[in-house]
Amino acid sequence: MGLYEHMLNKEHYAFAKQCGCTHVVVHLVDYFNKGNQTTTDQPIGDGSGWGIAGKSKNRWEVKELLQLKKEINDAGLEWEAIENFDPADWYDILLDGPNKKNQIEEIKRLIRNVGEAGIPIIGYNFSLAGVCSRTTGPFARGGANSVGMDGVDERPVPNGMVWNMVYDQNAPSGIVENVSHEILWQRLEYFLNEIIPVAEEAGVVLAAHPDDPPMPVVRNTPRLVYQPSMYKKLLDINPSKNSALEFCLGSIAEMTEGDVYEATEEYADDISYIHFRNVKGKVPYYKEVFVDEGDIDMIKILRILKEKKFEGVLIPDHTPQMSCEGSWYAGMAYALGYMKAAMKLI
Repeated sequence: MGLYEHMLNKEHYAFAKQCGCTHVVVHLVDYFNKGNQTTTDQPIGDGSGWGIAGKSKNRWEVKELLQLKKEINDAGLEWEAIENFDPADWYDILLDGPNKKNQIEEIKRLIRNVGEAGIPIIGYNFSLAGVCSRTTGPFARGGANSVGMDGVDERPVPNGMVWNMVYDQNAPSGIVENVSHEILWQRLEYFLNEIIPVAEEAGVVLAAHPDDPPMPVVRNTPRLVYQPSMYKKLLDINPSKNSALEFCLGSIAEMTEGDVYEATEEYADDISYIHFRNVKGKVPYYKEVFVDEGDIDMIKILRILKEKKFEGVLIPDHTPQMSCEGSWYAGMAYALGYMKAAMKLI
């Protein structure tokens, strides 16, 4: 199960265990920090971003990581991965700004901390606009509230924001420069060539999430992995067992080219963990739905993974919200129940 920063407590660990989970993927970044969203559901935000970056700073220290790991282990769970760096720690790496080299050294330090704490994976998404251009509505079965995309958000990203979070509330007016795809790939190459050797030494796998939504351009900024074939380009930058994939089935299925089943088979050996969610439609018009009602045959995916001897973790990532008290919990429990039954079936 994936847990947001505000869910890192005994109640949510118990809930995960009760749902049959064995591992958790943890978000140390507080996406909701001082933002305009109060729900327990995934962050949506608006043109001003999700919230204020930087709150997670102390969470990455070895002492804090070991304490959190103990709490997770005491609940009978294993800590599989940390999902996402805090934008406050790497905004100039993404933007090629003046603090890039200092921030690279800080990211290396954080990777070493994670390795020292015995956490095997860090998921990341090398993106300027981040997860955005989404809307909410009764998109899932029975009118369950979910997220979707209804066209591309073309509003430029304002200065002081990256990855859909604000890292500088006092930034001068203006917008993030619209660079080419080639330049953004060069920035990614610099990033991977600097950190993969450190990840190898630390025993940590860096797992790349595809673009969400997988469009060539969102908010006047380029994207990197918006078709399945682009994952190979990323892996080829610095081939290593410590450079792998955070494989989101929903994002792959939303892509306009390729086939989610072929992509799963092609990249199975490079996948660290999987976001096991379902969708209807493709960008720029799609809807997230219940795990058993979308375009993806999830049983077929599981059979491909079994044939490829995949042994990593699967999490629902996020689910539609059911029309009851505890809507997040009901939706998550439904998805996990389906997953447990499906895995026994195959």
